[in-house]
Amino acid sequence: MNNHNLSEIRDIDHNNSNGFSIVVRNLSKTYNGVFSPAVDHLNLSVKSGEIIGLLGPNGAGKTTAISMMSSVMRPDNGSICLCGIDIYKNPCQARRLFGLVPQDIALYENLTGRENLTYFGRLQGLKGKKLRERIDRSLEMVGLENKADHRIMTYSGGMKRRANLAAGVLNHPRVLFLDEPTVGIDAQSRNMILEKLLWLKNQGVSMIYTTHYMEEAQSLCSSVIIIDSGKIIVAGKSEDLIGEHPGCRNLGDLFLKLTGKQLRD
Repeated sequence: MNNHNLSEIRDIDHNNSNGFSIVVRNLSKTYNGVFSPAVDHLNLSVKSGEIIGLLGPNGAGKTTAISMMSSVMRPDNGSICLCGIDIYKNPCQARRLFGLVPQDIALYENLTGRENLTYFGRLQGLKGKKLRERIDRSLEMVGLENKADHRIMTYSGGMKRRANLAAGVLNHPRVLFLDEPTVGIDAQSRNMILEKLLWLKNQGVSMIYTTHYMEEAQSLCSSVIIIDSGKIIVAGKSEDLIGEHPGCRNLGDLFLKLTGKQLRD
């Protein structure tokens, strides 16, 4: 994206909610027929322009937490505020503030990249020149401007992931939820996505980021939260947490030490 577009992304109120874009309190969810909660009294706060890595083994509760924070799923207990707005008391107002990049590719295979973004943009209330401009900028941001009118079914895995990100930032969100946005893609697409996320961070966008790539989380995230069985095990800056656990050279070592080496299916 060209530099002259930077100031047009959004007008961020850094004073809103005392500088916290995301505040989650006592968030809990138990699925029917399951004894243990998928998410158990999760608490976290994210400042404007922070990327928080939400890490954990398979089944730890990461996707459930993201689903609740992005209003896809209702919690059993707890509250979620985005930029001072309770997402369940004021859902329409809150949904204008955030974007979601889900783990699964949330695109229509038979539509082109541009047609997909047009559809999602209209759902968000965008239209006319404003919608066209945002589509062009989002596609340019992820390097798909020359493939905009190709069907998604013709895209490579990396291109689909980049288009998924373009859909997530179409509404110029102040908060972005990303659930494994770089899984299973080529190194070049992965590098581009990480670069663009850092660019968004520098524009004040706050993010919750899940990944199984520990080196990615260590380099990208301001702080990390490691959860297992729906509960927080540790939280803090990667370098601080590594230093607190002797024998851990990096975040990957720490992750295995805290969650174990047994396989999780």
